[in-house]
Amino acid sequence: MPVNLPLPVATELLPVKGVRLGTAEAGIRKANRRDLTLVELAPGSRAAGVFTQNRFCAAPVQVCKAHLETAETRALVINTGIANAGTGEQGVANARASCRAVAQALGVPAEAVLPFSTGVILEHLPVDRLSAGVPAAQAALKADGWFEACHAIMTTDTQPKCASRQIQIDGQTITLTGMSKGAGMIRPNMATMLGFLATDAKVSQSLLQSLVREAADLSFNSITVDGDTSTNDSFILIATGQVGSEISELSSAAGQTLRKAVIELSQWLAQAIVRDGEGATKFMSIAVAGGKDLQECRKVAYAVAHSPLVKTAFFASDPNLGRILAAIGYAGVDDLDVDGIRVWLAGGGEEVLVAEKGGRAVSYVEEAGACIMKNAEITVRIDLARGAAATTVWTCDFSYDYVKINADYRS
Repeated sequence: MPVNLPLPVATELLPVKGVRLGTAEAGIRKANRRDLTLVELAPGSRAAGVFTQNRFCAAPVQVCKAHLETAETRALVINTGIANAGTGEQGVANARASCRAVAQALGVPAEAVLPFSTGVILEHLPVDRLSAGVPAAQAALKADGWFEACHAIMTTDTQPKCASRQIQIDGQTITLTGMSKGAGMIRPNMATMLGFLATDAKVSQSLLQSLVREAADLSFNSITVDGDTSTNDSFILIATGQVGSEISELSSAAGQTLRKAVIELSQWLAQAIVRDGEGATKFMSIAVAGGKDLQECRKVAYAVAHSPLVKTAFFASDPNLGRILAAIGYAGVDDLDVDGIRVWLAGGGEEVLVAEKGGRAVSYVEEAGACIMKNAEITVRIDLARGAAATTVWTCDFSYDYVKINADYRS
């Protein structure tokens, strides 16, 4: 079961002016499941994205990047079941063909369609089935289609992830709604996840691109489940421009209000992926402070968050916390003075100092650590005592079910 992750409620997912969504059962890999999602955007909509840094990046990612550079965005087509990654030139041709199928149905240029795929790698996308499913998805298009769409984009997710926010800018109500999918093959530099966040605000293209990068760094690039960077990761920020005047400066009051809302919703969607991590029983925040710069804080946070030994200890509520110190030590901060480092565990309203002055804190007893580790939500707080930089990475534990899920993934 996901860790303290509420199920989306259809009536709480707010329509975004200029966005309609529809789903269909296309039989892309398995029958009798919604596996095709179509998102139609109003004329004048703008989009910006951040994508996987895996060199084996999937065909739809390649096509999506190219289309973002050459045309306005009028539609998204999202399929599950087949990732269309590791598929060479044929994969790129198939991704383009999926765009043409949607373009023909909606009467827009193919370059205005962004394709997204998630699922099994090294298998070709059945474009004939996808194309055959487009009319049904088109017929299902509706402004309040977020609830069905967040279900249709799932793979090994145990539940959908979708949420909305509303803000006031210059006396007008701006709506933001987003959805994400992902549960495994999750690591910073994006993960095997898809994230889509739409707003009806009018935002300049340059601000939209800088905003999606910052939001990604503070959310989807700050999570890890298993340390595997996927081939298909995509996070897209859409502004339909249906409400208010154009926001072009981040330094303006309107820019700051929008920035705060985008980051907050992006973090919620990213954390939802960790809470639904494959086999997860605990949600863990790795908060590192006192670094000389952000880079070394992230190195330390990721080292702890990625460690299978740390993650399995937390699953068992076993206070074998020397594993945390070992991860800090191999994080790659060469001139780190371990005598200055302090480490705390927090959860359930309690916090204990675990380590200081290069070893176990005098006041620490394992019973206190074990008690905190039994909580579903735990924070590992690390002070490097080197400066003022800080960061937080979110992760989950490793359970028996993680192995089971990934051993049986293709069956």
